[in-house]
Amino acid sequence: MDRTVPTTESEEIELYQRTYFSLLRSSAEVRIRTLEEVHAGMNSVLHPAAREPYLDMSALIYSLLRLPDVIFQVSLVVMGQSTDVFTRAGFSDFSQWEEVYAQARRRRSYFDGSATLASIIASRSDIDDLIPLLTTLQIEWNKLHQRLGRAPGSIDLANITADMDDYYALADFLEAPVEDLDRLYAILGDEFGTRLQQIASKPCNLRVQMLSGSLSEYRRATHHWWDLIEEKMPEIRQRPVYFVSSNVHSILNIISGFPLQHEYEILEYLKEPGNSGLLNEWNDIQAGRVPSNLQNFYYYVSKKLLNSPRGAEMAAAQGALLQKSGIVLVPSLRSFDVEAQIYDLSRFDINQLDPRLRSSGLETLLPRSDALILNIDYPLGMAAYNILSEVSEHVGSVLGVYVMGKAASLNAVVGDVMISNVVHDEHSQNTYLFPNCLRAADVAPYLVYGTVLDNQKAVTVQGTFLQNTRYMDVFYREGYTDIEMEAGPYLSAVFEMFRPQRHPINEIVNLYGLSFDLGILHYASDAPMNKGRNLGAGSLSYYGMDSTYASSLAVIQRILDQENDRLS
Repeated sequence: MDRTVPTTESEEIELYQRTYFSLLRSSAEVRIRTLEEVHAGMNSVLHPAAREPYLDMSALIYSLLRLPDVIFQVSLVVMGQSTDVFTRAGFSDFSQWEEVYAQARRRRSYFDGSATLASIIASRSDIDDLIPLLTTLQIEWNKLHQRLGRAPGSIDLANITADMDDYYALADFLEAPVEDLDRLYAILGDEFGTRLQQIASKPCNLRVQMLSGSLSEYRRATHHWWDLIEEKMPEIRQRPVYFVSSNVHSILNIISGFPLQHEYEILEYLKEPGNSGLLNEWNDIQAGRVPSNLQNFYYYVSKKLLNSPRGAEMAAAQGALLQKSGIVLVPSLRSFDVEAQIYDLSRFDINQLDPRLRSSGLETLLPRSDALILNIDYPLGMAAYNILSEVSEHVGSVLGVYVMGKAASLNAVVGDVMISNVVHDEHSQNTYLFPNCLRAADVAPYLVYGTVLDNQKAVTVQGTFLQNTRYMDVFYREGYTDIEMEAGPYLSAVFEMFRPQRHPINEIVNLYGLSFDLGILHYASDAPMNKGRNLGAGSLSYYGMDSTYASSLAVIQRILDQENDRLS
């Protein structure tokens, strides 16, 4: 008989979590050194060589990508739910701190200019993410520190670059493949030599402190996040809403069509020095040598153009278009970093929508719509439960919930799209069975490179590091192939949106019979069963946008179809 709920849990992972949560209850600072042994004992698939004397370069890179660059200067990391929490804790000059960012993790952080990093956390899931990142960094930093301390004087760390003989000598000395050193060089850039000198000069001895771990503070931060949305659009309390959890670029591009209206500026940008790779890609697409989609390419390049020095004029044009189209952008302030966007369906310009969408007949229907789309930058872990619960309590009604995000896959390859109808949630220990409104046929027409796998089973984990081979083997044997971070908490909130009670614990939960639409899909960004290989060693880049936009188009098409039926 096929068991729906996995029966084996990882004691090593549970021990690690119990250890750091018990330590963080202290009002004093906690040394990361205290956690190194229990971290290594977890045997994380993202840090398989934690106990080994040799470097785990993929784990180091994974951590560096998800921590602000100033981490090289930091000795104390302080965590709290909002800037107000830091102010109440005595950080009186907190407003003067510099806001800093990580390359591959959205977490609002501030640096005091000396040695303290303040991290805004949205839920306990941020702790499950941040503590392993810091511990991994410290373990691998100190391995590198010891090795660099014995480096021959002939290797000039201060001036080393990738095209020097010293670079290859360094790779040999560190006993690291050159391609691993290349990846480290790629993320450190011009600071490569300086960062290596910093690591060589001192061991890493990080400390952490939790200012407040109360559930009420997480709720307070979520209330503040919602207040900003209501302030921008008060009528959202009376109007029906399609809730979308995705990102802040694909949905915006698909609905506004902005990059497609600026083809000339985008092609001129390709001719600039430093863009030869993009220009070659464009030429290959034009010549038919590379299967691709022109819209996706324009979207990808426009994002780079808007973030470049010459993108100011184009950004102003985008702002004017959004205002004309009634698209409201709501940045997050003072609390966790989850940006929101509000779209008024009655103000959609059908001619500006992505041409791949089927919109025939909506020209006369949509102006009569009273519905809004609320799109948020997908949150991490339990923040998803807090946010959807807040939204469902304050909007007029919920017409649909659509969740799109990244996942690791045990059976797919990077870029594939997975659609599940069973989710086991490690937070609640529930296994949710639900009617996923999205199917492979909804996504496949938009996908160029990957494959769509529907009728899958997913597991929502508590943190990316909180998995080991035994843990994943249990799920894989039970048919769970997608490992992600937010579907379970969203489904817990969905349960409470149509049942008169709080979500249960450790049960099989049937969500069939919902009064609103529910769609969940993920695109594969990682293959963790590939030992030591993870997104620390690379990124989805342009090709990753294929699955991102295919998923986004499927969601928006579903909303248009639903609204067509509702208005008809």
